[in-house]
Amino acid sequence: MTLNIGWIGCGRHARQMLLPQLGRNDIRIAALCDRDEAAMSAVAREYGVTSLHSNFQDLVETSGLDAIGMAVGPELHRAASIAALAKGLPVFMEKPPAADAAGAREVADAARKAGKPVVVGFMKRYSTGNKIAKNVLGGGDFGQILGVTGSYMTAPTYFEGEPDYTGFYLHHCVHYMDLIPWFTGDDFADMTVRKISPAPGKILFHLGFTGSNGTIGNIVMGTTQSRGTPMEEIRIMGDHTRLEVDNIINVKLFRDPPFKADDAEATLDGSADTLSWTPNFTAAANEDHKGYNALIADAAAVLRGEARDVPDIEDGVRAMERLERMIELIEG
Repeated sequence: MTLNIGWIGCGRHARQMLLPQLGRNDIRIAALCDRDEAAMSAVAREYGVTSLHSNFQDLVETSGLDAIGMAVGPELHRAASIAALAKGLPVFMEKPPAADAAGAREVADAARKAGKPVVVGFMKRYSTGNKIAKNVLGGGDFGQILGVTGSYMTAPTYFEGEPDYTGFYLHHCVHYMDLIPWFTGDDFADMTVRKISPAPGKILFHLGFTGSNGTIGNIVMGTTQSRGTPMEEIRIMGDHTRLEVDNIINVKLFRDPPFKADDAEATLDGSADTLSWTPNFTAAANEDHKGYNALIADAAAVLRGEARDVPDIEDGVRAMERLERMIELIEG
């Protein structure tokens, strides 16, 4: 069944990363909304859309829509999703779901009242390496997760001269407020922060945490790296097991291999030696290693009424609550 969606937001991220995935998943853009008329007109030409609006309230009133999608700012995510839900329309929104946890809870309340799903774009769950790692953790052989270390960096480009880190927290850090608990299956019981700021717009902090089930961890985030270098690395520790995910695509699973130097019969043992995976970028295939198409595929199914394990507004609320706890420690 083709899904007719009303889409809010025609910026670069939507146009390059999200909108191309809609048609791949039998979603038709039936109406568009953006205050930037030139940006909206460009998208309209590209997708053959004739129902154009400068106000999201007008968009959600458009007849024949099956769902609303959006990639705009946090406050507009909150307001537009609540308006859509009031019309009985399910929602896909980019993260973050609101500017604060209270706003996210408003959306969650509206979703429960409407009985409609809200899918939140935590696409890090769908990145190839992270997806493989999650499946390994759930496969039964890894054992208990004892500890997690993660690093998720960016550059100071957006913050120099005006060192307000709100956008960095909301659009960058919130990803790991969802991803790390998703890996561990556990919430943060406590948090501690150490930070350093060598210059305005440049911040580096280490977030230490303990999970309610005893898992310990450390997440490093900041604006002190070039965006031309790999941004992410994750290490998940078990008892004589370790998973490593580098740059969201390279995965290694370490077990408990024997020493081989003095063994004349030494070989490679698939049950003990390191397993690794890296993508084949020379393959002539439209593979989706960042995870946007996989996210939209699941979102499309949910918007049609199917059951999928997607990041939803309740996940968005929890991520925003964790984020606010973190920000309070950093800025307090």
